[in-house]
Amino acid sequence: MTLDPTTIKKLLAGMRKTNASDLHIKVGVPPTYRINGILRPILPTALTEDQADHILDAVIPPRLKERYEASGDLDFAMYDEQGDRFRVNVFRSGGHTHAAIRRVNADVPSFERLHLPPIYRKLAEQTGEGLILIVGATGSGKSCTAAAMIEHINTTRAENIITVEDPVEFRFVPKKSVISQREIGIDVLDYNTALRSIVRQDPDVVFIGEMRDHATVLAAIQAAETGHLVFASMHTADTSQAFSRILEFFPPDEHSFIRGAVAGSLKAICAQRLLPAAEGFVDASGKQVGVVPATEVLLNLPVVRDRIRDGGEADFPAIVASSSGDGMRSFTSSLAELVAEDKVANRVALDYAPNREALDALIKGVSVKSQGLVGHR
Repeated sequence: MTLDPTTIKKLLAGMRKTNASDLHIKVGVPPTYRINGILRPILPTALTEDQADHILDAVIPPRLKERYEASGDLDFAMYDEQGDRFRVNVFRSGGHTHAAIRRVNADVPSFERLHLPPIYRKLAEQTGEGLILIVGATGSGKSCTAAAMIEHINTTRAENIITVEDPVEFRFVPKKSVISQREIGIDVLDYNTALRSIVRQDPDVVFIGEMRDHATVLAAIQAAETGHLVFASMHTADTSQAFSRILEFFPPDEHSFIRGAVAGSLKAICAQRLLPAAEGFVDASGKQVGVVPATEVLLNLPVVRDRIRDGGEADFPAIVASSSGDGMRSFTSSLAELVAEDKVANRVALDYAPNREALDALIKGVSVKSQGLVGHR
């Protein structure tokens, strides 16, 4: 296999054509894309040691080469001729150069494309300050949802938006808003460093890629309390666990303070899980849809605010289940809705249900109602 100085640029350009999320460069294997989560070799033969050591020469900035030689590890960001942004991590392994390159998606998804319920658009349109949490397990689509909400603000409001992410997953192009995206390891050392100064950067909207410790949670709450709109993500399964997780970052003697702060600043907790879409479910363009989100939304209504303050978060599920008219929704009602709309198969919904019996009853109720409507046509 012959490599020339343009090989890496061709490989990067190919990521757009194949919709690859990552490119891996390693000795002994061909350059490899990750497409739809699956690793796929791109060239027919493996890279030799010499090829791996020099394939990135055309894209590593000269000022950074000395740093890589000294430390054996390097992070930097770059753009190609088409304007695509890439996060490049170069590291030494077995004495030779390896790399993992992530393509930052400039195609920000819409609410419709993500099949999110109307409450998400309403929150993005009508919330001017406070904290909106987007929670779920790894791979549940949190980043896509946050991106859709931020992009909606970008296209409809004149705001100063600042994001702190690890890594940047979507590249926003300023529209009505102005946007600064700061990437951990490239633009700033860590979350704590970025968040210490963020309120001095005159933001209207802040996005924190992950609330992961005491410092990031406190910074998010303080920014929300001082009149900023803060979006943040957390790795928790549902809305109740999200609040419990926040408390875990603080010692017991600070819980009363945190409860009061969250009660005053929280606007909503939006939880989601991705489910395999029903066979035959297609989007507006006729393309088969692979996954759809089941969602749970807890809005900080007065009854929720009271429960947060007095330690009654165990009541959250009952409050969500009984307050659907306000825009709240439970996972059970969301699953039933997906089945009724033929977006998810009945058996799949039951497999993902937090309470199979409750979902089964709700699905049957929906089915009976639908049949009744059909009978009265």
